[in-house]
Amino acid sequence: MPYCRSIFFGFCCLLLSFTSFAQTKSPSFLQLNERQACWADSVFTNMNPDDRIAQLIMVAGYSNRKPTYEDSLIRLVQTYKLGGVVMFQGGPVRQALLTNRLQAISNVPLLIAMDAEWGIAMRLDSTVRYPYQMTLGAIQGNDSLIYRMGANLARQARRLGMQINFAPTVDVNNNPNNPVINFRSFGENKYDVARKALAYMRGMQDNRLLTSLKHFPGHGDTGTDSHYDLPLIAKSRAQLDSLELYPFRQLISAGASGVMVAHLSIPSLDTTRNRPSTLSPAIVTNLLKNELGFQGLVFSDAMNMKGVTKYFPSGQADKLGIEAGMDVLEFTEDVPAALAQIKQSVADGRITQASLDARCLKVLRAKAWAGLDQYKPIVMENLVNDLNSVQDDLLNRKLTESSLTVLKNDKNILPLQRLDTLRIASVAIESDKITAFQQMAGNYTQVDHFNVTSRTPDSTLAAVRDSLKNYNLILVDVHLNNIRPAAKYGMQAKTAALVSEMVSTGKAVVTVFGNAYVLDKLTFPMDTVKISRNIEDARAIVMPYQLTNYTEELSAQLIFGAIGASGKLPVTVNQRFRAGDGLPVQSIGRLKYTIPEEVGIDSRYLAQQVDSLVNVGLTEHAFPGCVVQMAKDGKVIFRKAYGNHTYDASLGAEPKPTQLDDLFDMASVTKVSTSTPSLMKLVDEGKFNLNGKMADYLPSFKKSNKADLVWRDVLTHQARLKAWIPFWMDTKNPDGTWKSKTFQKERSGRYPIEVTDSLYEFRRYPKTIFEQIRDSPLNPKKEYVYSDLSFILYPQIVKRITGTDFEEYVKSSFYRPLGASTLTFQPRRFYSLSQIVPTEYDSLFRKTLIWGRVHDEGAAMLDGLSGHAGLFGTANDLMKLYEMYRQQGSYGGQRFISQKTIAEFTRYQFPELGNRRGLGFDKPSFTYSGNGPRSATKASYGHSGFTGTFVWVEPDPAYNITYVFLSNRVYPTRNNNKVITLNTRTNIVEALYRATKRGIQ
Repeated sequence: MPYCRSIFFGFCCLLLSFTSFAQTKSPSFLQLNERQACWADSVFTNMNPDDRIAQLIMVAGYSNRKPTYEDSLIRLVQTYKLGGVVMFQGGPVRQALLTNRLQAISNVPLLIAMDAEWGIAMRLDSTVRYPYQMTLGAIQGNDSLIYRMGANLARQARRLGMQINFAPTVDVNNNPNNPVINFRSFGENKYDVARKALAYMRGMQDNRLLTSLKHFPGHGDTGTDSHYDLPLIAKSRAQLDSLELYPFRQLISAGASGVMVAHLSIPSLDTTRNRPSTLSPAIVTNLLKNELGFQGLVFSDAMNMKGVTKYFPSGQADKLGIEAGMDVLEFTEDVPAALAQIKQSVADGRITQASLDARCLKVLRAKAWAGLDQYKPIVMENLVNDLNSVQDDLLNRKLTESSLTVLKNDKNILPLQRLDTLRIASVAIESDKITAFQQMAGNYTQVDHFNVTSRTPDSTLAAVRDSLKNYNLILVDVHLNNIRPAAKYGMQAKTAALVSEMVSTGKAVVTVFGNAYVLDKLTFPMDTVKISRNIEDARAIVMPYQLTNYTEELSAQLIFGAIGASGKLPVTVNQRFRAGDGLPVQSIGRLKYTIPEEVGIDSRYLAQQVDSLVNVGLTEHAFPGCVVQMAKDGKVIFRKAYGNHTYDASLGAEPKPTQLDDLFDMASVTKVSTSTPSLMKLVDEGKFNLNGKMADYLPSFKKSNKADLVWRDVLTHQARLKAWIPFWMDTKNPDGTWKSKTFQKERSGRYPIEVTDSLYEFRRYPKTIFEQIRDSPLNPKKEYVYSDLSFILYPQIVKRITGTDFEEYVKSSFYRPLGASTLTFQPRRFYSLSQIVPTEYDSLFRKTLIWGRVHDEGAAMLDGLSGHAGLFGTANDLMKLYEMYRQQGSYGGQRFISQKTIAEFTRYQFPELGNRRGLGFDKPSFTYSGNGPRSATKASYGHSGFTGTFVWVEPDPAYNITYVFLSNRVYPTRNNNKVITLNTRTNIVEALYRATKRGIQ
């Protein structure tokens, strides 16, 4: 269609002033290209006066109602040729179908709008919910995130066939009791409100979504909800100019495409009694359009609200709104009456048809700018997926993380350090089930959970109260499901009393998942309940502003030091908690739990690669089940449990689905998780010399053939030691019976070592094992031969040097401070069998299913505790140890091993001899041999375990990978080598390397 302006000269003159003004605004829907302008003019020319008035009417639409309702809505829109529909409750698919129906019967495409201040989820299920504006108000110095929120919301809206979002709210919330704005405002500081609202607006408008600033001229300082009454703003014009109008001025100047006028009585602007601002020419035309120079679309607030209908019935109110200068009436209830009265107003000369025509053309230009000049129906395929992209998930995480506010941090208790000194309980108040906060807290260390509500019986509360005496730190997470002042923000008197009781212990770190103003309900006594201690007496206070999975999980991560905090209160709550309050908290490098996109990896690609490799293993019966955990840059980006504990119940263990918190037998991963870190620590302390000789630390070896073996050779498996010794075979007679002084079927003082439920070993037999190692022959040639033998001896060496039993040494030196509470020997002491994955049915030695006891026969004969095998634990806890290695010996604000020693142990020791080993650690082959991660750099290291376990650390800055794979591939028999022939474990970490190199596509 060629460019055309076939409109009479007088009408062009009428539009000249605002068209030239629009050209000075950027961005603005008034800046159309030739095609868009031609479309708007052409459509306008073909309309009659009634059609032009109808373009100024928007009615409500719901996609969660019966077909009869939808049919009536279709008839209404079609009959009166209305300009738009404001969508409310429903679902995305239902709304898309309804929108397509509505657009199909409209000669002129409809303007589809929504109140989506915190995302489309404000109205529709199965869509993205962003933080409330008050939450965003806490963000400091990172308004680009708010811009991105606007941009993402624009993408979602356009995908759903919408052209306008009635947002942002630019009201300055300077009244804590405001029942309708409150959490919908960025805060009480006009500069912050203007700046953040501008970022939000630009994000939307830069991506072709119309916006509407609200609620003009400022709805923040009132205690009345305009949905139910007409609020009075008793402020002078000077006060309004100084505060309420400031954000509107700034955003209008920046090119706002729309402004929504509120239903407010403001005597300083219009002295007419009970006249809402929506019906006031003094406010709409004189102030907004003339004085402030706004030339975009002026929308009314919903015309069904009591703020307008209390004094002006439907129809009359609509007419008066148009007379006042409204461009678009939102939520007109009685369309025939409204149209009739507007037409009568023209006939009476109260408004000119030319004025209505100008507004109609403005609406059409807005439609063209938003893409309706090239309207296409909504594509239904993949709609819900497109509306819930992983990028929205990532943005939500970043927005939430940036808003977290620490209001008290006594003696810098946050982030929590020295976990080995803390006995932690978590008490969730007003949640009767384990919360997301509690689950996340449990990822960092042993945390015992309690849940209480206002309905919890006193007897149960008494039991909880008594139990809490055993802890020196209580994490109190307060769950408030109401954010409105009329409901006291969900804070009941008993809830406040429970918080007070927790605070009175002097051990509480309190996180309040609710409106910031609720802090006032926790600072002073409520109603008839006398509160003995205020929340300000807590050791620390964290304010996440609302209750979502994001706020719960990230608040726990903040408390444990995986992330920091930089948020500031956007509002003043009382004299104790004022706008601008917020203490900085720094991360101390504990694992962060997030999604791959945060580190530049495509989550779908990574998941597809890992799932495919694991599923091949499951299909081929390479293992019954497994757990895969991956981290990059100290961020856990993949955690998944696959398969089952067993294939069937034939051996006595049910095929229970594998869980992330299942304990696995680590097998030889024990070597680099117990013996190796112990030696590194002793090297740091100058208590162990890598170039010393075996006899230096094992006096009984002084006269043996191993006396002069050098530890550096021993730890790199080139000291001529035998690979292994089948100790158990020496305990049997030729007829298959046990030799004397080896085993008995019942426990006794002489036979206390439990090998199975019916097999007990002689108490001194471990000494025989050590002697067998001492007296064993050496291999004739000094070359690489992988050997278990020296690792069996390290527990003795550690105890001899430190005076501490080996298990206690590794737990106190590493596991407890790391928060790796499940890493343990002999797990049956602490865990039920249902939490432990079975390994092999031992048909030769123990004649039973090995379940909760060490798989390795030699370690079993050492009471399940050895430096070469016997460690059990979860993937998550094991990763903490290897993340400490990746961080060059530091983790959680604590140094465990020096950077120098980490570097020494993890480097190739004898590459000139063709030996690829570090000290204790395995490393990549010098040339790729097909059985390791192809992309691994020379700096990487790790270890595999016989039961099907694997750990890998890639410290190269290009990758920064930590990887754990746990399986029970030996179930039901060790003869199953498919996990090795399929190369499952290393192929999975190779997928992570590839995903890192590939990035987000």
